[in-house]
Formats: sequence, C-alpha cells, structure tokens
Amino acid sequence: MTRLIQSPDGTSIGRFAFGTMQFGGNADENASAGMFEASLAAGITHFDTAYNYTDGRSEQILGRLAAPHRDRLVIATKVGYDNTRATTLRSHFDICRQRLDMDSVDILYLHRFDAQTDLGETFDTLADFKAEGLIRHIGVSNFAAWQVMKAVAVAAARDLTIDIIQPMYNLVKRQAEVEIFPMARDQGIVIAPYSPLGGGLLSGKYSNAEATGRIVNDSHYATRYGVDWMHRAAADLSDIAREIGIHPATLAVAWAARHPAGPFPILSARNADQLAPSLAAIDFDMDDALYARLSALSPTPPPATDRLEEA
Repeated sequence: MTRLIQSPDGTSIGRFAFGTMQFGGNADENASAGMFEASLAAGITHFDTAYNYTDGRSEQILGRLAAPHRDRLVIATKVGYDNTRATTLRSHFDICRQRLDMDSVDILYLHRFDAQTDLGETFDTLADFKAEGLIRHIGVSNFAAWQVMKAVAVAAARDLTIDIIQPMYNLVKRQAEVEIFPMARDQGIVIAPYSPLGGGLLSGKYSNAEATGRIVNDSHYATRYGVDWMHRAAADLSDIAREIGIHPATLAVAWAARHPAGPFPILSARNADQLAPSLAAIDFDMDDALYARLSALSPTPPPATDRLEEA
C-alpha cells in the first residue's frame, strides 16, 4: 500500500504538486504570489522547495505565502545537496525552518545521494528530527533505485520509512520507468517526479529560434536536453497538441501523470500565465489511445534485465 501523506489537518496531497524553484529568481514576489494562488485555486496543496533554491529566497517567499493556509498544506524542503553529514543537515535544516518561519515541515528530502557520508550518520540525524517533531515524512531526491533501497534498509533499522521519492521524469527522460517506478510501487513509496516539461522543451516554446529559457541559458540543461531526437519528440508533441486543440504543456504534464505507477508530478513556471497550461492537465482526461500515441514519440527504455523478448 502506498504511503499516505497528508497535511497537518488531514488534507490529501492530491495528484500534483507545485515546485517553487523559481521563487525569488525568475519569479519575483508578485509572480510567485500569482502562481501560488493559481495553484491553490486548482486544488494543489503540496508545495516543494529546497535549502539551496535562489539563495534561500524560495523558502522565504513560500513561507510567507503559505502561512495563512499552513494547516491544509503539505510543505516539503530539501537538504544535503553538498553533503549529508549530521552537522550539515542540522545547520541547514535550522536555516530552512527559519526562512520558512515554520517549526516543522511535512516532508524533508535528502537532495541527492552522498557516497562520502555513512548513511547511518545521516539517518541517525533524520531520526532525531522526527523524534523532535521537526519532520513528518522522509523523502529522497535524485537517488537511483539501489540507493533508495539502501536507504530503506538503513531507515528501517531506526524504525523509519522512506515515504516519498523525487526522480526526474518526462516524455524524453523515461529512465525512471525501468527500476525506480517498479521499486516505489513495490515498497509503497509515493513518487513525486520533477521536470514534467523537460526544462520547457515539451512546452513547445523552443520551436521559436528566438526563445529563451534554461535550455538556452543553462549549460546543464543544454546538455541534458541537447539530443536531436528529444527535440523531434517535442516537435511531434506540439503537432499532436495542435491537432487536438490542446496546449503541448498540458499534454506533457498529463502524460507524466498517466503512468500506471501513479506519479504525482511537480509543476513549475515563471509566472501564472506560463503555469496555466500545466494546471489544465489536472482536469485533462487522457485516454489509453492518446497515452500510447504520445509514448511512441520517445524510446521506451529497456527492462532492467535488458531481456527485450520479455518486455
């Protein structure tokens, strides 16, 4: 059975989350507030941030916006991007809570796997946080399946569970289907994938040679999505979207949510207008035929055993 994650007053996290990585960066206070209110109006109650987003401004802005609604929201933040040593986790998480102006958060993620720090030290610290009432759920982000299972075992020895994971997942980044999704279903772990629009590639905006955005301005994103077939898939997605009269971002987000593993995609944008097509996916009913048609636009990754005859 999949873990049940609720807000302090028992409100469900719903099928989508909103990621505040742009708050205080590409989205100023007004744009951030507009996206926050649009997300609430669409029924989203799960909001995600991190210690290192926009030098802390993301947490500060989210904290101010969330304060009037705190009891019905699920607030998640992330620590441990640099390392997961006890002193680092404690000092960074103290800063997170100060910025958010919250005594506790609902989900605390380890931002990525730290091969240099013993997991026992890391989870002893998380156990202390839970015993002190500072966190309600533990999550891991950007972990491979074997790393999640290693964490599951170490957590279990301390009477803890990994309740939620945050992998990258979209139409042109489907590696999570191979082992991460099956593992999460088997272990009852909630899947909250990020980047359903592939850094904006699947929104269709990069069909315009004048377009700006992370794939143009950020070398990491340029490398991540700098493969010709990915851009062809994005163009084909836009063609299908025009054919059926739907924004390509709506299709991309709805596709990411449609996987049988039941992921809870994290949406994001720079302003409310840009966010609107992603929010429209909440009410978009994607049938089996359309899901299969869109899935065919990108390679289905081989099974973990690579025995294609058994796929």
